[in-house]
Amino acid sequence: MSEAVQEPAAAPEPSHLKGLNPEQRQAIESLDGPVLVLAGAGTGKTRVLTSRLVQLLWTRKARPFELLAVTFTNKAAREMKDRVGGLLGRPVEGWWLGTFHSLAARILREQAEQAGLKPNFTILDTDDQLRLLKQILEAEGFDDKKWPARVILSAFERWKDRGLTPDKVSAGEAGDVAGGRAVELYRAYQARLLALNACDFGNLLLHNLTLFQADPEVLKVYQDRFRFLLVDEYQDSNVAQYLWLRLLAQGHSNICCVGDDDQSIYGWRGAEVGNILRFEKDFPGATVIRLERNYRSTPNILAAASGLIAHNEGRLGKTLWTEAEADPGPPVRIRGLWDGEAEARFVGEEIEALQRKRHCLSEIAVLVRTGAQTREFEERFITLGLPYRVVGGPRFYERREIRDALAYLRILASPSDDLAFERIVNVPKRGIGDATLRLIHAASRAGDKPLLAAAADLVQTDELRPAARRSLGDLITGFVRWRQLTDQIPHTELAEIVLDESGYTAMWQADLSADAPGRLENLKELVSAMAEFESLAGFLEHVSLVMETIQGEGQDLVTVMTLHSAKGLEFDTVFLAGWEEGLFPNQRALDETGLKGLEEERRLAYVGLTRARRQAIVSFAANRRLHGSWAAAIPSRFVDELPRDHVEVESDAGLYGATAGGFGPRVGFDDWQTNRWSPGLERAQRNRDRAAPFIEGTARVTEDSGRSFAPRDRIFHRKYGYGTITAVDGDRLTVDFDKAGTKHAFAGFVVPEHLAG
Repeated sequence: MSEAVQEPAAAPEPSHLKGLNPEQRQAIESLDGPVLVLAGAGTGKTRVLTSRLVQLLWTRKARPFELLAVTFTNKAAREMKDRVGGLLGRPVEGWWLGTFHSLAARILREQAEQAGLKPNFTILDTDDQLRLLKQILEAEGFDDKKWPARVILSAFERWKDRGLTPDKVSAGEAGDVAGGRAVELYRAYQARLLALNACDFGNLLLHNLTLFQADPEVLKVYQDRFRFLLVDEYQDSNVAQYLWLRLLAQGHSNICCVGDDDQSIYGWRGAEVGNILRFEKDFPGATVIRLERNYRSTPNILAAASGLIAHNEGRLGKTLWTEAEADPGPPVRIRGLWDGEAEARFVGEEIEALQRKRHCLSEIAVLVRTGAQTREFEERFITLGLPYRVVGGPRFYERREIRDALAYLRILASPSDDLAFERIVNVPKRGIGDATLRLIHAASRAGDKPLLAAAADLVQTDELRPAARRSLGDLITGFVRWRQLTDQIPHTELAEIVLDESGYTAMWQADLSADAPGRLENLKELVSAMAEFESLAGFLEHVSLVMETIQGEGQDLVTVMTLHSAKGLEFDTVFLAGWEEGLFPNQRALDETGLKGLEEERRLAYVGLTRARRQAIVSFAANRRLHGSWAAAIPSRFVDELPRDHVEVESDAGLYGATAGGFGPRVGFDDWQTNRWSPGLERAQRNRDRAAPFIEGTARVTEDSGRSFAPRDRIFHRKYGYGTITAVDGDRLTVDFDKAGTKHAFAGFVVPEHLAG
């Protein structure tokens, strides 16, 4: 009897292909031709990218030196190298795997002479760039105060991000920067860099583009070398990066871009979401694979995020889903509060409740739209003793602009504060250098006087250069005048005067760098914080106590950060604070870029929601203190766009009983949700009224919203306290407050005295 033929054993599946879902596997195995992988939040993007790279090697489609893998950050590049090395079982060294700038620098060193450089060229940092440009401006007779070097350098950087050399910048592009001479300065700056055998970061890609476009033979060298291109976070690419990739991909068209058009949130720094949206036009016949299965969040969170982002028109479209349908998780909670302080108090109490349930603090995040919003949360957490960390920047009172402003105020309170004087004596720039400061220190020691008093003596002599004597004299005169105002005006107004008259506010207004608007917002928030204290001395004492609270290493910490900083991270519980029109979506973004800006803001909201694994809590305030004064706010349109079946609007009826009219959860939400807000103040007022049942404390005001006040009525105002109305003009009241004096207030912000208790 013949023996049965034994089938050969199937080859074991390689480790990099194990446990993949069908879409992930397709993205990894579709190796030839252009491929766009639309990878939603939490869908395993990084694994797909690294496994695809290993698959190219495993199938012998390419050798390591024939691959070009591009990331946006050094951290992402290190992670990719570690993962690939782990899958291959050997270290990844010498491969063409890194950031755009590092890879462009490597190419440029190989082709340096073609670009007019030597291979050992220097890459300048921002300080060196500014120093170089200042030399050029001085040689050209430019007034640095009228046209700061930082402003002009920002224009150069914008042009480089768009791949524009000086000969390609049109008159329209240049505008009136540097009095219409910006292109001339750009040309001189570029020439000076070449003479110094130096590059800035923008030049690395710009030189690559110039070489590739001017010399087809050089381009062909790299097209032949890199048979396969892999690109991470493609939605964040700018024009120069896009052009660089397109030129390299024209050799074989084996380019795979992984990204998410719904997470393109960096338009303010040059990213073009259009790059990913037109991929199929740039590479006809491209394979588009959607990764929609989410491994991070609950069904309710995913449905809420998907419903929100569906309002964007500029997207390729995908819907996140998860197999965990049996456990949909809690709905996205929406909570309205009276003001920012109440919002911080609510978040703090919620975190304490989670902590009692043994929820890990490091799995909790508070995400805000702007850095200035962190202050109220930081102070509340300090009061509660909740350990926290601020990611993406220092804590509020440790920020440079806040420390500078506080130094001015400390000198007003204590003229002998030498450390504060040293910090701001030349901030903003007054031409007071080290030599002048040494003379002030010598006079201080000789006369046994504080630095400020010694400086006042010095300006009466001829020991200082005329320019330094004049600017130092102006500063000292300013401090004399400001100190005279200390007992005459509120300390918040005094702070605004000091920041304005010292030139400090103007310094940041003239700064066109990406972080300047945030610094200005932080200064406004500082003034708002001062309004909570009776005096400047009381506020400075509070700040000193806050600064003494040192964050311990290795602790279990709540994370506080902006939405931009949160991209790529995930937490069990996420608080999304400040969802109000003007704050989020940010009014500046809407004013500057219109619908494009609105859609990017909505993508930012989507990113925030999808950071949460188990629970997301959205909050907004009915009132915000802006520039030291209260302003009414309405919920963000993004609140309105969240699908009602996956959210829970919380009422504060339990806190206010019959005063709130006994509103239970979700009462009134149908009307709020189905009547979409139209633009304008009428919409704002109408929907503010509709949202009132969900806002802590507004019931007391709403109860009397139709009340007509009259002179001699006694009222209560949250900021100014008790007072007597002296005049009525429509809804505008003139009130003689018991402690704050005569002020103007709107009727909607006061309540009768008998209801204030």
